[in-house]
Amino acid sequence: MPQRDKKPTGFEQMYPNIAEWVNSYGWIEIGDDGQSGSFVRALNEGGLVWEDNDDDATLDEVLSALDTFLADQMTQYG
Repeated sequence: MPQRDKKPTGFEQMYPNIAEWVNSYGWIEIGDDGQSGSFVRALNEGGLVWEDNDDDATLDEVLSALDTFLADQMTQYG
């Protein structure tokens, strides 16, 4: 997928690592998939990379945790 040369706004400013993940590494799913207990999941071609496990967290808290995790994960991918 080609890189975008747009200036980050909104979501990309709040969650830059999630934005980078979906542009270059994989995708995220938000919502009840009927199969797992999580509400937010990060995946790549190899499968599940991360899922939330805090039933009491807000969506913002879950996305912040995912953004932090993906920063670390993408460093490992190079």
